[in-house]
Amino acid sequence: MNRIALIVSHGQPADPDPAEAELAVLAAQVAALLPDWDVRSATLASPTALAQAVRCGPGVVYPMFMAGGWFVQDHLPKRMAEAGGAGWYFLPPFGLDAGVQALCVTLVQEAAVPPCEVLLAAHGSLRSPAPAEVANAVAARIRAAGFARTEAYFIDQKPRIASAHGFGPASLCLPFFAAKGGHVTKDLPAALGEAGFGGSVLAPVGLDPRVPGLIAAAILGSDATPPVDQGRIAAAQR
Repeated sequence: MNRIALIVSHGQPADPDPAEAELAVLAAQVAALLPDWDVRSATLASPTALAQAVRCGPGVVYPMFMAGGWFVQDHLPKRMAEAGGAGWYFLPPFGLDAGVQALCVTLVQEAAVPPCEVLLAAHGSLRSPAPAEVANAVAARIRAAGFARTEAYFIDQKPRIASAHGFGPASLCLPFFAAKGGHVTKDLPAALGEAGFGGSVLAPVGLDPRVPGLIAAAILGSDATPPVDQGRIAAAQR
């Protein structure tokens, strides 16, 4: 009997179906790399997707989130329990994966030659410091790779993307997002326009074609290493 893995993302509450379909495509790509696993997907924005996905569980949850903040530590476990998903184990979220963070550096290196400037655009949070901590850590990794000015700016907290002044035409913006939802397609362009950003905007890290392989490796690793609980997700971020 195949083991079960469930990829969960936030989704788009105002219009759940497109994000649900995109996550299903990602799950299918991961499943193609894991023939011994039943890989499912669900967004929290869909009213019924989570309850349908946890049937025939328990299994392993892969949070398609950029940090181990409030959504991953509190909201997701609560929603899982409400959907009948007791006994599932949680892997660290997407943005805490060392391979994903290394991929961020690679994406910038592939797009430009140091010492160009890099704006790491992230969501941020007013509930938890965790999202900013992860984004700042990734910005530090990019900086250490030789990119002179690399700074994280946010949609939901200070410093806001709209205040990211002084990035020249050779600069890059890397959206530190798992998908291309409204924050990426609407909020980010508006904020960059307000800031007068004149550089190039890369695709969100979560859309890179190497991502399914990174997720598959994390899920496969849960066979050898016991999945972490919520406390260890928080510890892994520090």
